[in-house]
Amino acid sequence: MIPIQNLKNLNLSDEVVEAVKNHQFHIYAVSTIEEGIEVLTGVPAGKKDKNGGFPAGTINYLAYEKLKKYAKVSKSN
Repeated sequence: MIPIQNLKNLNLSDEVVEAVKNHQFHIYAVSTIEEGIEVLTGVPAGKKDKNGGFPAGTINYLAYEKLKKYAKVSKSN
């Protein structure tokens, strides 16, 4: 995985190019951290809605729910 801005500077050996063609190796150019999360996990990152929440089942939803639990525990100590 590389930043999309670096794509124009990518210089690969013939062996790596062949491996990519044969689906033995993958190179993903991503524009955002969210895109990277989706590539790495296979789960949608999730976009914040107008109420500040995230769609259930997305990475951002899971992270937000975990942060809310930490905040609750922190307040109770």
